[in-house]
Amino acid sequence: MGKMIDERDCILQFRVSQKEKELIQKKMDNAGVRNRSAFLRKLIMQGYIICLDLSDTKEIVRLMRISSNNLNQYAKKANETGSIYIKDINDLKDQQAQIWSSIKELLKRLSKIA
Repeated sequence: MGKMIDERDCILQFRVSQKEKELIQKKMDNAGVRNRSAFLRKLIMQGYIICLDLSDTKEIVRLMRISSNNLNQYAKKANETGSIYIKDINDLKDQQAQIWSSIKELLKRLSKIA
């Protein structure tokens, strides 16, 4: 039988904090792994990183802010005049529908990540 040649001839080094080292060890323990090199190699080669673009959330927050401001103005007007205008209520309904549509679209995209 011939001598086995280790194909892993490159060394990679990186620094971690003590807290990060403890977390790595905890994850290794939970996985039942003793060999840190094998564990990290498996994570790097088979794991994945999720990068989220949540720029749409800014638009949703903007729409919510507008809707909230409008609701406050309508409530103030209703308190002052004792009446509520149907146009104001319909505007709020439209704004809420737009917000919910944006949230549903965002959730649909997020659900495809898993």
